[in-house]
Amino acid sequence: MNLKELSSLLGLSQTTVSRALNGYPEVSEKTRARVIKAAQAHAYSPNTRAQGLATGHSKCIGHVISVSDSAEMVNPIFGDFMAGAGETYSAHGYDMMVTRVGAEAEADTYRNLKARGAVDGIVVHAPRRNDSRMALLDKIGLPYVVHGRSTGITSPYSWLDVNNTRAFSEATSYLVGLGHKRIALINGQETMDFAIRRRSGYESSLRFAGLPIDMALMTTGEMTEAYGYSEAMAMLALDTPPTAFLVASIICAAGIRRALDEKGLRAGKDVSIVTFDDCLSYFANGDDKPVFTAWQSSVREAGARVAQMLIDRIRAPIAPHETELWEAAFVEGTSTGPAPSKD
Repeated sequence: MNLKELSSLLGLSQTTVSRALNGYPEVSEKTRARVIKAAQAHAYSPNTRAQGLATGHSKCIGHVISVSDSAEMVNPIFGDFMAGAGETYSAHGYDMMVTRVGAEAEADTYRNLKARGAVDGIVVHAPRRNDSRMALLDKIGLPYVVHGRSTGITSPYSWLDVNNTRAFSEATSYLVGLGHKRIALINGQETMDFAIRRRSGYESSLRFAGLPIDMALMTTGEMTEAYGYSEAMAMLALDTPPTAFLVASIICAAGIRRALDEKGLRAGKDVSIVTFDDCLSYFANGDDKPVFTAWQSSVREAGARVAQMLIDRIRAPIAPHETELWEAAFVEGTSTGPAPSKD
């Protein structure tokens, strides 16, 4: 049974039936229940293209990835986010479109997607300081939700973020409390807002503890295992090497663990490691007992929630903006211990 036949059976317009099935608020609960019951009874499966014609919506969500952020496309963190988002899209009858563009073509890509009606909304990834994308999307009238935040943007917009500043401040204080004074930061790319906030939390706790901020113990880069390994090897070769590492990703932390193994050092005994853990589905932080001490927040759950926020915004584009700041949870693993004595 198609939409036209179901509408005829119910004596309702195709638009009303489609809106009832998609949860639009202007359809009464009585009508919605009647439509859903009939759809189930006749095994009706909505046709996305037909829905678009009836409602003026494409039933598709866009994810535009700039070449400058191209590492996002192969990063397992991005993959888990998209898995969570995809589950929510599927539950509401939406498809997703992922587009990779040159940095100079990103703005035109958004305008083109809007002009063609190719997507109903956009998820903004990897926000940067003073990010111009929000103003552009507001101007062209394309609903969006930001995964993260942008320092410097004062106009309201919808976003979901983790409290990166607090997580890295607490993580630094935790290591200070264990007696560590040489604490290295292996950070993500500091063109991105989350990494800027993490450095801020790290530096603020060092200052509070009266410890110096040593640029030789701070690095920024793409969050890969190889990056964690190479930066750890370089820092461990310093005249006064760090006794602890604070790391942006469990993937990088695995590289640091490899470096310690090669140096004959024991994690949690000779050198401590604290990491941020995105709770990756295929890179678990141990089974019964966590391998790494971590501040963790599920990126897959974030993907599902951002997707739901965007669908809600598409349905009510002039509603007040939603903002959510999640706190990371502390888990203690075997990778941390008291700072080694000098004896």
